[in-house]
Amino acid sequence: MSLKLHTSAFVHANLYKDSVALMRVAQAMLAMDGVVNATLQMGNPANKEILQEAGLLTTEVASAGPSDVMVVVQATTSKACSSAMDAAKSQLAGQGKAASSSVQEEIAPRTVGMGLAKLDSANIVQISVPGAYAAAEALKAVKQGLNVFMFSDNVPLAQEVVIKQEAKKRGVLVMGPDCGTAIIGGVPLGFANNVRKGNIGLVAASGTGLQEVTTQIHRMGGGVSHAIGTGGRDVYADVGGITMLQGIELLAKDVGTKVIAIVSKPPAPEVTQKVMALLLRTGKPAVVLFLGSDLKSVDKNIRTVQTMVDCAASAVTLASKFPPNGGMSRSDRGESGKQATSPPSASRTPPRSGGTGYAIPNKPKFAKTQQYLRALYSGGTYCSEAQTIWAKSGLNVWSNIPVNKAFALDNPKKTSFEHTALDLGDDDFTVGKPHPMIDQGARIERLLREAADPSVRVILLDVVIGWGAHADPASELAAAVVQAKKIASKGKRTLAVIGFVCGTDLDPQGFAAQEQKLRDAGMVLAPNSASAAWLAMEWVK
Repeated sequence: MSLKLHTSAFVHANLYKDSVALMRVAQAMLAMDGVVNATLQMGNPANKEILQEAGLLTTEVASAGPSDVMVVVQATTSKACSSAMDAAKSQLAGQGKAASSSVQEEIAPRTVGMGLAKLDSANIVQISVPGAYAAAEALKAVKQGLNVFMFSDNVPLAQEVVIKQEAKKRGVLVMGPDCGTAIIGGVPLGFANNVRKGNIGLVAASGTGLQEVTTQIHRMGGGVSHAIGTGGRDVYADVGGITMLQGIELLAKDVGTKVIAIVSKPPAPEVTQKVMALLLRTGKPAVVLFLGSDLKSVDKNIRTVQTMVDCAASAVTLASKFPPNGGMSRSDRGESGKQATSPPSASRTPPRSGGTGYAIPNKPKFAKTQQYLRALYSGGTYCSEAQTIWAKSGLNVWSNIPVNKAFALDNPKKTSFEHTALDLGDDDFTVGKPHPMIDQGARIERLLREAADPSVRVILLDVVIGWGAHADPASELAAAVVQAKKIASKGKRTLAVIGFVCGTDLDPQGFAAQEQKLRDAGMVLAPNSASAAWLAMEWVK
């Protein structure tokens, strides 16, 4: 028998909030006792369609306008619904802030023009509005000579082309749309990690890919000058890699950048050609990761790699040849320093111990019914990298974002099939809900469902920390891992849960503390995404 849920909804009229702000309110509601689902969306037609598909377009919110906030909550009791509604109203109204009758509260800027009037030295605008409005706002910013970071998604491809062509003409950069992360001069934008400054500059058409490489660079002793996101479609033939090429040119001119690293799924062939030719012309050492491609190095100054950890290791190795402040390098002085060692790539078996300090754990004893791997990723690039690693070893894996289109799942929201890898941050799973880096509810639900499947042997998880992410993801996941293992144990099975943490010791959640909570729950942790994928594969072969 399914649990009957109580649903409540209301509209907050004439209030604009960007998607990140609305996600934060939803996350606070979901943390309340009894709340199962909480959705906050602007009342535009596209968002109403999303609510309709999710069965959440109630009569209370159906008449909302584009400038209204729709709030829908589902809970196990009417009292829990009411409490969540009160909390949402309070947060949206901004209650709790100090008020004064003698001092008028400063009005927050509501347009790019208002923002420039308050901070005329600004050169970047961050846009996080519904996709239907994002292109117009980006174009306004570009025409005012501003660089743009577009967190917004669902922007038509044709509009992206127009905006980026205009930006190129005016000599400014458009990162996005659907750009999840960037670090510009040490300042994080979107989902980003706290990494030390250094001499490695990156351009990436992948959000979690950029996070994984920058955090690995930090953990190997290197540092980042700038990390420029482009949005995943930038490397399509229609867009032509406009932002990626601009980013490479900017890093080539930047005196603080000594090494350039590129991270992307394979671009269109003509874009690949342009990128490699431009890297060659810069004269700077470069590392190129086009996930899943068989691209070979065209010059001794340009290295091609297969995994994100190899990209970081190669970049740090190259960067170590450039000493800070123009002095001699450690090798010139005869010092060993901190050496970057390359952990497992897609093409070789990792050592039992080595530069990563990673000792491979013993394989558990599984029941005869247990055969399959289920990977539940919050980052799409992790899902793609893992599929590439597994395919090289002959392990066929089904997915909602398949690298091999022959293994596309028919209905990923409802069922897994044999070996399955899911990107839970894909639109299939985020309809009417926050991204799993912020709200882990959907992933935990899927984790427990997979744990109850007697054919499942290994579950693989990524845990992404940093700015913008969940304040303490390990605590929630640890409790779910313990529960999942208990579910399997009741069926006289041993469930292996393998994972890794993307983050650094400088991130607000605390890297070591997050890892320890997961280990205490019985999760087997690898030092990077490639090692985790390799270990999961070994345990199901």
